[in-house]
Formats: sequence, C-alpha cells, structure tokens
Amino acid sequence: MASSSSSTVPSHPVVFTTQTPYALPSQKFMIPLDWKRYQLSQLINKALDLPKPIPFDFLVHGEILRTSLWEWRAEKGVGEEDTLEIEYFESVMPPQRISELPHEDWVSSVSCRIPQHFVTSSYDGHLRLFDYSQNPLLDVPVHQAPITSVCVVPSPSTETESHILASSSHDLTACLTRISLGAEGPSASTVASLHLHTSPLSSISTDASGSHLLTSSWDGLIGVWDTSIPNDHQVPLDRGDDRKKRRKTAPANIKRKAPVAVLKSHTARVSKALFAAGEHAKGKAYSCGFDSTVRTWDVESGVCINTINIPERPMLDLAETPDGNILLGASTDRTVSIFDLRVSSLSSSTGTMMHSATPSCIATSESGKQQVITGAYDGVARLWDLRSTKGAVTSFKVWDGMKVLAVDWARDVVGIGGEGGMEVWRIDGGS
Repeated sequence: MASSSSSTVPSHPVVFTTQTPYALPSQKFMIPLDWKRYQLSQLINKALDLPKPIPFDFLVHGEILRTSLWEWRAEKGVGEEDTLEIEYFESVMPPQRISELPHEDWVSSVSCRIPQHFVTSSYDGHLRLFDYSQNPLLDVPVHQAPITSVCVVPSPSTETESHILASSSHDLTACLTRISLGAEGPSASTVASLHLHTSPLSSISTDASGSHLLTSSWDGLIGVWDTSIPNDHQVPLDRGDDRKKRRKTAPANIKRKAPVAVLKSHTARVSKALFAAGEHAKGKAYSCGFDSTVRTWDVESGVCINTINIPERPMLDLAETPDGNILLGASTDRTVSIFDLRVSSLSSSTGTMMHSATPSCIATSESGKQQVITGAYDGVARLWDLRSTKGAVTSFKVWDGMKVLAVDWARDVVGIGGEGGMEVWRIDGGS
C-alpha cells in the first residue's frame, strides 16, 4: 500500500481508476484527508513520471471533487475504513476567446462543421461563411425573414470544395444552398426550397449520412425530407397556403420540394427535431416542443413510439451525445433535462443541470467525451461534465446584457452566436 500521508493529518484508503491512456498500476494509496484536486493531480503525475505535467480532475461517487477529501467524506457520511474508488480524467483548460465575427443582426445558428470555416445564419435572412482568419467569404441572402437554423449536410463523396447548407426560416420555408470553395473563389446558389409548414420553422437538422433532413415548426408538425435536388418542381406555386406574394416570385431554378413524410403528434409548437445517433438508432428521431414533451419517432412508419412528459417545462432545444446514450433538453424553467436512453421504459428525466437564466442551446462533444456546452439568455456559456452535473465545470461570459442563441462544438473549437454576433472560443482537455 502506497502512503502519501503525513504524521498529523488522517489518511483514507483510495484506489485510482481512469479511462485515459495514463493508467496507474493497481494499488491502494493512503491519501491525506486535507488533499484537494491539486494535490491528487500532483500525485498522479509523480507516480506516472510524466515528462510534461498533465492536470487531472477527479470523480468520486459520481461527483467531481471540488473540496478536500475530508469535507467530501463528512458531507457523504463515508466511513473511515471504506476504500474510495476515485476516477481521474484530464482537466478542461479554461476556455479562451479566439476571435469575434461581428454581424449587423442577431445570429440564430452557427456551424463549425466545414473544416477551417464557420457558417452563420442571421435574423436578416442571410447565410454567411467565414474562414478561421475571420475573413468573410460569402454573404448569401437566402430567406426573406429571419433564419432560425442552419446545418451542413454531410456528403458521401470525398470532395471538400462543395457543400450543401440547409436552413430554416420564419418565411415558412427551408432552403438548400450549395456553396463552392474552389480555386476560382467561393460561390453560392440556392438550389431548392422545402414547402410544408404554415407557421415559422424553428429548426432543421440532418442525419449522419446526409440523405435526409428534419424540419420542425410552430405549426406542430415535423417534416421529413430527402436531400436530392429534383429536376422539376414537386410543389405548385399556387398552393393554398402560399399566401405571401413574395414567395411566388421565387426563381425557377430553385426547385420546390415536398416532404417524404410528415410527423404529427405534438400539441404545440415544435422547437427541435433531430435524427437519433448511435449504432442502434437507425430510423429513429427525437423532438421536443412547447407542449412540455420529448417524443421518440419511428421515422419510416411516421409513428410516435414514446412520449416523455415533463410538466411545465416548455422545451427550447434538444441535443444527443454521439454514442446515442443521453438526450438533453433545454427548457424555459432554467434547466437542462437529462434523459438516459439506456433506461428501459423511460418516462421522465434522469437528471437536471440548473442554470441562472433560461438555457437556449446545447452542443455535445463530437469526440464522444462527457462534456456538454450550454448557452443561455444571461450571455454566459457553460461547460458541463455529464458524470457530475451538480454544477458547471466552468463558465465563460460571452456578452453582457445580450442573449446566447446558438452554440456548436467541433474538435476544440466552439462557435457561439446570439444577439452580440458570433464569437469563437477554444476549449482544450477533457475526456
């Protein structure tokens, strides 16, 4: 048994575990009870004899250790002889602001999915593309009302110069816009418009293959679409619900698409719909709305196969971890609800992340790590660890007196959009 104790401070038996590459040989340590995270991290680095120090955080009984072991043991009522199993993982470094991308209007959605580029959608109806050097490459007027959401549609080809952007808007349509980043310079053209909804659209999302899209709307409907560009219009101009004259002046080369299916079950506006992730999720989707529900869908049959009621929690956003295990829903009661999809017959949330202001958006780590970022109406972005959600790991003030409306996270880059435009932050570490 390795001893790390002094003669004056009581010690407690501890066994360390980790899922990182930095594993210790299996042994029991006697750890002084006045030790906190910093001393434990020093011990791990010394025991591993690492050439360059790596800061670690520690998880005890499902909570990140934020006090001394003494205080933790007293709070939890753990006996003196009970061996503690403590998991350590790489600490997340304090987020760093990298750059600011000013916009004349509010930024409703951001995407970091095109390598070395950022895509933004704005309330002025424009999509914009920037490179990592903050250079504006494209400014495309796509919609005639505020855009609510944008996503980059994955392509099965290895071509990296051409991309399809899918956007949703208050103008009752969604659009597919092709952008090219070829050597002759960036260009963009809207190639299709999606027609179904009779109220403003709230979101658009793509499946992992890029073959299908989901739209959600204030009309309570969810549209299912393929991403093919038709040769002919699928929807006539004189549709009964095409009330706005401005939509009848759409260029002929923008093909009007109809949905392949419509999902009906919500009893109020739908805030977000997304395809399920993970190996066993093919053909499933999730949605949330102002009817305080989270619903699971069999997309092929168009049937809602499960409804989770969360009383008096109108939902604003929905996100899923890449492994398909956890669903997260932001609601107007200043919480983010956690739904563990591994629980059979799930009928309620399995945890919450409390906020001091309404959380508006959620982004999960694409690397499958345990971290989640939320943005809120107080202008603050918060980084959480799903293994310990009593409090945020760290938070960073993006704006004073302006709301965060969108967040995306790819690799170590976080794009944040809102009433203050767009900012780019970097987050290193974590596991």
